[in-house]
Amino acid sequence: MLISRIQDLVRTHYVFPEVAARIADALDAVVLDEHDEPALAETLTACLQSVNGDRHLRVRHYPDGVPPEQDEDEVRAHFAALARVQGPGITEVRRLAGNVGVLRLGPVIPPPEQAGPAASAALSLLDGADRLVLDLRDCVGGVPSSVALLVSHLLGDQPVHLLDLVHRDGTVEPSTTTPSVAPRMPETPVAVLTSSRTFSGGEELAYDLQALGRAVVVGEPTGGGAHPREAFDLTDHLQLHVPVARTVHAVTGTNWEGVGVLPDHACGEDQALDRALALPWPLQASRIC
Repeated sequence: MLISRIQDLVRTHYVFPEVAARIADALDAVVLDEHDEPALAETLTACLQSVNGDRHLRVRHYPDGVPPEQDEDEVRAHFAALARVQGPGITEVRRLAGNVGVLRLGPVIPPPEQAGPAASAALSLLDGADRLVLDLRDCVGGVPSSVALLVSHLLGDQPVHLLDLVHRDGTVEPSTTTPSVAPRMPETPVAVLTSSRTFSGGEELAYDLQALGRAVVVGEPTGGGAHPREAFDLTDHLQLHVPVARTVHAVTGTNWEGVGVLPDHACGEDQALDRALALPWPLQASRIC
């Protein structure tokens, strides 16, 4: 029953219908031990990702119970509680010698309700910095609208079309900056630090800024997950994540799926901050075309 339910959900919702059929067929070969849910999640995830390597397509095990996905009030309460434990998408704000501001983001960038006030407060503390470093090395996801909000702080006073989320039925959901945010730092040179762990919404922030020529990326190629997903409860502790759209960036016409965000200055994650600080400033960002 569990396999057939996953197959039905993948066939119905996965962003690429022709690939969805192959993924669903691959599940026929899976033998499950339904008494060991953590192992079950690993086995199912390996099979789901075996066809095209989509890392957003997975079964996750939540020891404390699956997080809410449908009821808006429950989702808001969940993210509010998460922000109290993990921070509101911003975990560190500091100034280094030479008037360099450092903003560490993650592990997940929450909805604008939490991320918006935190970003405004953090960047107010760094307003006037001669240069800015965004540390995304531990940022493994985020809400697209919050990513757009963060980008808005670093651009000018006109809206900028960042990307479109194109659903399998052809519906297009655009993402655009919000110039009314404050403070804005459109002239401050920016470097972004990445690691192989940087994923999903963290990658989008790095990709947006790199593609717009607004920042240089320093560190490691990122994880390569560009497909937004929806979640479906399988049991009280297992949840299926299914990508339901593809990202089409307004500058590049493509995305970072499967390849990651490629750094302008490649180095190990442990050396990324020192490497960024050693670069000649102002930085000359290489706009992706």
